Amino acid sequence: MTQPTEETAREAGGAAPPAAAPPRWRRVLLDTAPLRATAFRRLFLGQSVSFVGYQLTAVAVPVQMYAITESSFWVGMLGLAGLIPLILFGLWGGAVADAIDRRTLLLISSLVVWVVTGGLVLQALLGLDNPWLLLGLTAVQSGAFAVSGPTRSAIIPRLVPTEQVPSANTLNYTASNFGTVVGPLLAGLILARWSYAFAYAVDAALFTVALYAAFRLPHLQPTGERVSPGLRAVGQGLAFIALKPILLMSFAVDIIAMVFAMPRALFPQIADERYGGGEAVGWLFAAIAIGSVLAGLSSGWIGRVRRQGLALTIAVIGWGVAVAAAGLASSLWLAVALLALAGAADLVSAVYRQTILQVYAPDEMRGRMQGVFMVVVAGGPRLGDLRAGVTESWFGPTVSWVGGGIVCVILVVLLAAAVPRFLRYNGGAAS
Repeated sequence: MTQPTEETAREAGGAAPPAAAPPRWRRVLLDTAPLRATAFRRLFLGQSVSFVGYQLTAVAVPVQMYAITESSFWVGMLGLAGLIPLILFGLWGGAVADAIDRRTLLLISSLVVWVVTGGLVLQALLGLDNPWLLLGLTAVQSGAFAVSGPTRSAIIPRLVPTEQVPSANTLNYTASNFGTVVGPLLAGLILARWSYAFAYAVDAALFTVALYAAFRLPHLQPTGERVSPGLRAVGQGLAFIALKPILLMSFAVDIIAMVFAMPRALFPQIADERYGGGEAVGWLFAAIAIGSVLAGLSSGWIGRVRRQGLALTIAVIGWGVAVAAAGLASSLWLAVALLALAGAADLVSAVYRQTILQVYAPDEMRGRMQGVFMVVVAGGPRLGDLRAGVTESWFGPTVSWVGGGIVCVILVVLLAAAVPRFLRYNGGAAS
């Protein structure tokens, strides 16, 4: 794998050399060493702040959709509206990130996300209450996010040393999940006391921090062989994955986890029917992230695990079991606790999936790899929303929720048994 050069380190703000071994107690806590690199620290802070606002919108849109339609099926359709542009622009955006300055691409795509958020503010202020408009704005936002996400992830190995990539990913996931705790809780408060427009406006204001962070990045021209961002480049990225069983497995287990065991589309209905409505929906949306944050704060051990394939498999199984149990909880707080346990497993899974991909891919392929990763990571939950909404209309919310978690566990166990090489994967780069 390509190591950050001295020139790249200067661009990134001077990543510090490896420090002496920390005290034993500090090895359990979240590793903050990547924050010594100025550019990564700025990108991290911008993403962390803006993600709180992003989660406000992620809650407000489905809640507004349910208020307009009184149907979980329509809430699930938001997943489909986000999925299609995510697939198209995720693959294409990753190819573009391997062809042009990644800073420029991040700025442009982030501006589109910001403009769409302004559109959400406007439709709420005008009281349009149009489900098709919500679907359309969701689709455009998803397309822009599908470009900005892979670009941001492809930048990270250029800003920190290779040995710090797992720690940098853990920092990002922990901060994102912190936003997923604060954002939904704040959304529950805002939606209960103010309006959808106010929630979207807060998102737009916070997102300006991410725009500033992207603007202050150094220019990051792709290294290695230049590619033309067309179908051929996309095909080359897919072919690279097809030849790597480890990568295929890391994608497959995540798709299974998100499609079959993501109950998010059911939260508005369950909160209303089982837990009395009000701020309960905010707690349900925040619960998974609460567990992820707690896991992240005690994640110093993650970078020292070598059997990453086995650890990833165990984490996904734990996710499915915890989700299924949460679907049976009659108490809101028990459901929150079980979803938090699922979130802790998801944090471990996410870090290893991202790290496996970044270590495998050379810099000239990272944009395309992250594009596929974005399609899977962001597309899986959206497809899961659709699955949850459709199965709820057939069998009811409890069967949709609990059955999905059980199916996830069964499929992951069968898949891992069929590909034992993945369970032996020790964190090494591909040859």
